[in-house]
Amino acid sequence: MPIRAMEKATAGKLLTRAEALSLLTEGDLLALGRLADAVRRRMHPENLVTFVVDRNVNYTNVCESKCKFCAFYRDEAAPDAYLLAEEAIFAKIAELVEHGGTQLLMQGGLHPQLGIDWFEDLFRGIKARFPQVQNHSLSPAEITQIATVSKLTIPETVRRLREAGLDSIPGGGAEILVDSVRQEISPRKIGWEGWAAVMSEAARQGMATTATMMFGSRETPEDIVEHLFRVRELQAAGGSFTAFIPWTYQPGNTELGGTGATGVEYLKVLALSRIVLDNIPSIQASWVTQGAAMAQVSLFFGANDLGGTMLEENVVAAAGCTFRMSREEMVELIREAGFRAAQRTTLYSIIREY
Repeated sequence: MPIRAMEKATAGKLLTRAEALSLLTEGDLLALGRLADAVRRRMHPENLVTFVVDRNVNYTNVCESKCKFCAFYRDEAAPDAYLLAEEAIFAKIAELVEHGGTQLLMQGGLHPQLGIDWFEDLFRGIKARFPQVQNHSLSPAEITQIATVSKLTIPETVRRLREAGLDSIPGGGAEILVDSVRQEISPRKIGWEGWAAVMSEAARQGMATTATMMFGSRETPEDIVEHLFRVRELQAAGGSFTAFIPWTYQPGNTELGGTGATGVEYLKVLALSRIVLDNIPSIQASWVTQGAAMAQVSLFFGANDLGGTMLEENVVAAAGCTFRMSREEMVELIREAGFRAAQRTTLYSIIREY
């Protein structure tokens, strides 16, 4: 066991990259879980586990990036390529509101034809019809694509999207924030500094953001640690990350193939995330890729939030992973684990305790 790293983490001291790596590669699973659980309880002593009622609307599957780990994208000329009409998107949001939902997570591919005007018109329409819904949409890669298509700077693109009704930006497309890995699994997508530039600009403009990590594809333990520290350093430099969401690569139907991460590997990365990212308030468990049972276990390995109920989700499902959970099932899952359940907003205000 890496004793020195365990002692520092127990004392709440910032680890070095080498110490974090030793915990990941040499640390005992249960010891690491207890350590992460102690950090979670220190940061969230109220014994509350939260979730948001949301819908993931994938507005298009047309994507120029063609990431090797993705089973969702299509070429523009493919017979099953699509771009949702505004009215279809509005109908999906109306259904979300009927279910008591508060968060719209709208993401799609890097479409070669969609410029800023399309998104401004759509977001204004959403805000006019559904002012109660938080538009937590796009990703740094999508925003960069919009800027490129529209011949705009990143700051100008973020500003115009924000003024049109984009409320906050999820951290999708982070994968691993190490360019050697990105070149292997998503060579056409922006590099890690491009991802960071959009998130830093969003924070400068007062927008909340989240950060993610997809692991289990081609990265090394060193890459995972580097990703965590880069996210931590972005937050320390003025970032606005409200949560961090590590999730596992799903190899089904993908060009990349492989086997993905094990449950033990998931729990170790989740626990290390809670320990290293002590400047990010919440850690989300990825029940969408791990299922309900592992989500319960995650609550003892550093997670304090279960993310969204996801009335709809298509990207992970395209890889053959189709876990589903209703609000009632999520509340019961949290209670069975010995916690109090609460529905929250995107920005972690409590709407209702159960």
